[in-house]
Amino acid sequence: MKLLAALLCGAFFLCSCQARPAPEPVFPESVRPEVQSAENGYSPVNFDIQKAVWLPYMGFADYMQGRSQEEFRTLFCQKLDTFQQQGVNTLYIHVHPCGDAYYSSDIFPKGTYLDGDYDPLEIMLEEAHSRGLSVHGWLNPLRCQTQEQMSALPENYIVRKWAEAGSGQAKLLSGRWYLDPSYPEVTELITGCAEELLDRYQLDGLHIDDYFYPSADPEFDQMEFAQSGQTDLAKWRQENCTRFVKALYDTVKSHGEGLKFGISPQGNISADYSSQFADVELWAGQPGYCDYIVPQLYFGFLNQTCPFEETLHQWEELVCPEVDLVIGLAGYKQGAEDRWAGEAGLREWIDDPELLQKQIRMVEASPVCSGYAVY
Repeated sequence: MKLLAALLCGAFFLCSCQARPAPEPVFPESVRPEVQSAENGYSPVNFDIQKAVWLPYMGFADYMQGRSQEEFRTLFCQKLDTFQQQGVNTLYIHVHPCGDAYYSSDIFPKGTYLDGDYDPLEIMLEEAHSRGLSVHGWLNPLRCQTQEQMSALPENYIVRKWAEAGSGQAKLLSGRWYLDPSYPEVTELITGCAEELLDRYQLDGLHIDDYFYPSADPEFDQMEFAQSGQTDLAKWRQENCTRFVKALYDTVKSHGEGLKFGISPQGNISADYSSQFADVELWAGQPGYCDYIVPQLYFGFLNQTCPFEETLHQWEELVCPEVDLVIGLAGYKQGAEDRWAGEAGLREWIDDPELLQKQIRMVEASPVCSGYAVY
């Protein structure tokens, strides 16, 4: 979905976000409304206007792998200090990226970069909440380990059992295992992950991104589709994704109405349907599937396929009043060629150093948008 350069995005908030340097969290009534406590007694922190940043697992190699607990805490605090100075109020932290766990889990094996005996999520929540930041646990529901990684995991790991049994719930594609959302057992595993996180941690919400179906090839789930009795493969796959999305939303809400569930699909609405079978019109257009949606509008204004302003308006028209629209922005593209943008947009992120700030100002001026998130 995204690149490691996201971790540098704090610098891009300078032109539009006011710093919040106070050591003690202060919540104006306009940004932290009264909410019901979560099931574990915690009162979630969420903002009417998000100024968010993704913290992807690839970056954990720099400040988690090979680090002691105190080293990890120090390095993470340095990131938080920078983010807070730049006005960030919400973190999407990768906790379940590849069928693994960057938290204390009884279901999933430890993530590759978690080689210490401490609980990084516990530390991240403690430090973020002490600064008044909202933290949403970021999951990739269907993506699992590589073939090499899977063979090294305990034999009782449920996904390894499925993989070795060839029972269909897990499928190997280009050297990596993926879960097939047509199986009810897969939905149960996904919601089990959410349950575990919300039971054990004082999270403010959960968040998934655009790893839905890994392939549009009919062979990926040919047998399951034939057995379903359905005749429209795309519609059937959309229904399968909607099933686990709805289950995640319901699981989050069962743990507290103040908790938020968000989805970050591709910014190209057509591609959401044709390549990943994500029914974004339903999820964004009707209540009961998500609290906020963060389309990845990783496009310049001159992008040949999805020019930013036009695509922003498409999403503004898509959302219903009950779903907040938060715009995903591509901090990682600043200063680089955009090879997918066409000839006109190839050098836009190089030639216009103010491009990201222009996009932020456009989002802030939108009567529909409820903030932005930078990668």
